[in-house]
Amino acid sequence: MTSRGFEATARTSSEARAVARTQTLIKGHNGIGTVRKTTLPGGLRIVTETLPSVRSATFGIWAHVGSRDETPALNGATHYLEHLLFKGTGRRSALDISAAVDAVGGEMNAFTAKEYTCYYARVLDTDLPLAIDVVCDMLTGSLIREEDVDVERGAILEEIAMTEDDPGDCVHDLFAHTMFGDNPLGRPVLGTVDTVNALTADRIRRFYKKHYDPTHLIVAAAGNVDHNKVVRQVRAAFEKAGALGDTGAAPVAPRDGRRSVRAAGRVELLGRRTEQAHVVLGMPGLARTDDRRWALGVLNTALGGGMSSRLFQEVREKRGLAYSVYSYTSGFADCGLFGVYAGCRPSQVHDVLKICRDELDHVAEHGLTDEEIGRAIGQLRGSTVLGLEDTGALMNRIGKSELCWGEQMSVDDMLTRIASVTPDDVRAVAGDILGQRPSLSVIGPLKDKQAARLHDAVA
Repeated sequence: MTSRGFEATARTSSEARAVARTQTLIKGHNGIGTVRKTTLPGGLRIVTETLPSVRSATFGIWAHVGSRDETPALNGATHYLEHLLFKGTGRRSALDISAAVDAVGGEMNAFTAKEYTCYYARVLDTDLPLAIDVVCDMLTGSLIREEDVDVERGAILEEIAMTEDDPGDCVHDLFAHTMFGDNPLGRPVLGTVDTVNALTADRIRRFYKKHYDPTHLIVAAAGNVDHNKVVRQVRAAFEKAGALGDTGAAPVAPRDGRRSVRAAGRVELLGRRTEQAHVVLGMPGLARTDDRRWALGVLNTALGGGMSSRLFQEVREKRGLAYSVYSYTSGFADCGLFGVYAGCRPSQVHDVLKICRDELDHVAEHGLTDEEIGRAIGQLRGSTVLGLEDTGALMNRIGKSELCWGEQMSVDDMLTRIASVTPDDVRAVAGDILGQRPSLSVIGPLKDKQAARLHDAVA
């Protein structure tokens, strides 16, 4: 991680403009991969990564708010608001917003997570000013009209229904509830039918005003972009909307919080008439700021991150008990999850669980072989680079890094951190994480006797 001091930005007669600060966070080679950051008066941060060799650019605005910030009565409000910002502003109707980006062949979308929300557009580099104007207008000028809230309610209820129709997706929400219980990290990002039906335009407007001021926002742009031009265009858009706020306000710091994982050994079963049983077996993981996350990433890759991984080989290749089987990690500000997913015939769920549990226990006690660790390091390094081969991925990396860590790490630094993981590091984190008593979530057509036996799988 590097920080190379402050550079003077363009100054005007305005005192507020004079305090804007620009940093070069990562010095690229011949300008390629250079990451720069400007903090405007009012707390708005603008981060860019320059890649002159491409003809596209991705522009996004990250909001420091997710479903974790909701009270029980507001569950689903963050995602609901994400939908509503596309419904129209004082300058554009919903059709105007989508038509403007469609007309230049661009892509525009948004996503809501438990700790942040992001709105973005990917366009040709020459159309970047349009993308900046449209996305900034959405973030600063949304009307959130009552009629739009009522119309979009139906769309969100259909989205909830669509998710519930996909047990392979729904089981991860169930596992979050199993691990965290009835607190914000354990509740679904989409909300529930009851909470979505109860949300009003007035409550959503108050939520919007509280969480979408400049101190909570990070602008990120990547591709064939000029940092100074992006700063000028973003500043003009926010000033036009009167949205820069108090010039003395400071940006919010990366999120912290209280550890929220519940006691291990919990089991939650959801009966559904499905062709498969969908299973997640897991335990508490690591917070995203934990230095052991690099070793955990290698462990996760070796255990269930590819076709050569232990779980894939044991469950699918050798025994044919599942088509999809993998492991994953989720890191939050103060805690995390490690999970193993498998989809299998209901009659084979106990066999699959026994194999997965045996492998986790074996690795917790004995670790992985040096060969497995070396292969996982190579796979993780390669996938890291290949996953950053488009401007959208670059925008995600710099925006999320600023929001979650408050600093940037170059790709070379990331590769170095992965390569520096030792077999002892992996064995230590395997003992710490996999040595815990697991919890279990299952969705499927389980009979009473099967359900009773599933509790034994985490004993």
